[in-house]
Amino acid sequence: MPPARHATPARHATLALHVSSVVRLFTLVLAVIAWPLVAAEEDSAKLFRTGVDAFYAAKPAESVAAFDRLIGLRPELAPQLWQRGLSLYYTEDFIGGRKQFEIYQGANPQDVENAAWHFACTARASGVEAARAALIPIAGDRRVPMAEIHAVYAGTGSIEAVLAAAERAGDDATRRNQRCYAHLYLGLLDEVSGRTGSARDHLRKAAIDYRMEHYMGVVAQVHVRLRGWGD
Repeated sequence: MPPARHATPARHATLALHVSSVVRLFTLVLAVIAWPLVAAEEDSAKLFRTGVDAFYAAKPAESVAAFDRLIGLRPELAPQLWQRGLSLYYTEDFIGGRKQFEIYQGANPQDVENAAWHFACTARASGVEAARAALIPIAGDRRVPMAEIHAVYAGTGSIEAVLAAAERAGDDATRRNQRCYAHLYLGLLDEVSGRTGSARDHLRKAAIDYRMEHYMGVVAQVHVRLRGWGD
């Protein structure tokens, strides 16, 4: 048998240096591999924020362009981008908007708002009767007054039922939010049905009287701004 090799301080130092070099190399390789992923994630977040900011500034065409660049970078995100559908509606690309809301339905099948915007795009493209025939059925959206909104879009409910539901439950802040949603969607239905005066009244209530700063509250504000109904 060959004589045993005894570890010496020099040998320990050489081994430590070798391990350290391997670790540094491995860390560098990981960084090189991960960098494009991290960069893509940062770019995705920036493009999404750009799309949202442009919409908030009442620039829907710029918003759509940012969302489209985001989809080019991360196509798997397309079904999630209901925000893009809203921007498309306000650029009057109603076919594109309808398609966006159709693919979002797979991501969130219990959203009355998605059905309402799909209805609005279809109505502007093909008429109210076609929109009603294509209305997406929704079950399970428990937000108030979403069930009543869906019913009025289906032609089986009433304006009165939507407004009464918005008053039914919650504290003052909750009822204010419910009123905002009620008037937003009643106004949207009136607009696509050609009832411009009533649409203006409802959307002004959603945007001004019951102003909310969440995304759909801002939708009402953008709607009023783009239509010139702010005065």
